Amino acid sequence: MRIDKFLNSVNITKRRSVAQDMISNKVVLINDVIAKASKNVEVGSIISINYLNETKKYQVIQIPTNKSTPKSLQDQYIKEV
Repeated sequence: MRIDKFLNSVNITKRRSVAQDMISNKVVLINDVIAKASKNVEVGSIISINYLNETKKYQVIQIPTNKSTPKSLQDQYIKEV
């Protein structure tokens, strides 16, 4: 699954366009490499997002099969590290 779709489907971002904007501004990294929108996410990858005040890191546990998942099921797909 593409990184922009993944961020949206596991509720890290509210919209895919927000995820695409973050990627184009080079604040999203996958395994410490700046992500491109076409980059696929794999199980075990570490996604880092550099916000203004902090950096959040998430480990991919599972790839969702649906376009969106309920926020209550977010723990099945990612783990904050």
